[in-house]
Amino acid sequence: MATRLSEVAKYAGYSEATVSRVLRDVPGIGADTRNAVLTALDVLGYQRPTRHRREQGSLVGMVLPDLHNPVFPAYAEAMAGALVRRNLIPVLCTRTADGVSEAHYIEMLLARKVAGIIFVAASYVDAGPEQTKALRARKLPIVLINEADENLGVPRVAVDDAVAVDLAMTHLRDLGHQRIGLIVGPRGHVPSERKLAEFHRLGGTLVAHTMFSIAGGQTAVAPLLEAGVTAVVCASDTLALGAIRGARKQGRRVPEELSVVGFDDSVYMPMMDPPLTTVRQPIAAIGVAAVNSLVAQIERRPVALDEELFEPELIVRASTAAAP
Repeated sequence: MATRLSEVAKYAGYSEATVSRVLRDVPGIGADTRNAVLTALDVLGYQRPTRHRREQGSLVGMVLPDLHNPVFPAYAEAMAGALVRRNLIPVLCTRTADGVSEAHYIEMLLARKVAGIIFVAASYVDAGPEQTKALRARKLPIVLINEADENLGVPRVAVDDAVAVDLAMTHLRDLGHQRIGLIVGPRGHVPSERKLAEFHRLGGTLVAHTMFSIAGGQTAVAPLLEAGVTAVVCASDTLALGAIRGARKQGRRVPEELSVVGFDDSVYMPMMDPPLTTVRQPIAAIGVAAVNSLVAQIERRPVALDEELFEPELIVRASTAAAP
């Protein structure tokens, strides 16, 4: 029992004494504390005390592309905290290299009667026709964060990609850059297309499409350098790190000869060489908004189907400088 108390206390973030008081139903325990302890029991596989079993938290799937890009664990952390505070149990589902797909996760989640699913940088439509049909038939609550494809009629929360590009371009032009390139993801990828549309609106023409990886950024920057760019705006921090690597392989100095702006502001960007100038996603706010929308659906309250957009913030560091 002592081992269980210690384990539950560590997971819930409270003392063993507090956990004990919750389990004994001692008066004066706050609702948030009580929910956190009961959720810890659920997640760790311990049975709740009889008096609390009717309050069993429901499972919520969090479907993410991967955990290699630091922005996705950040989203998972933000959503998990918000879900636990609502007495819901987060279930992390990430696509894997050995073939565990969105379709597979949807089948598993439906079999366990989840309360809802939040998709990050993905699209439930892409999971497959059978899974999409099953989700619609169940009328399962769904929220999309930074959707990869257009999904009208589904609650969606996203960062404003147009504002992100505008912030980056304004910063670079203020530094004197005129020939600015854009590195984005594959054609058809919604966030990339939105960034591209704003880039064109602002007069940009030099564009490279690639996969979201360091290797992709490294490959994509080469033709832009040949075209004479002095700065590049990248659709992710990962692409930006690849662009810096590619520039250095060609003997270009960053930021003296090439300024680079990323997107996300993932956790290690201040520690890069040079520290990366980037456009920060408001991850915590977006994660909480997605959970609030999901909970409203679970409770059968009306929710807006218009996409809810959040403004990003430019974080200036040392990877940008005056145009050469």
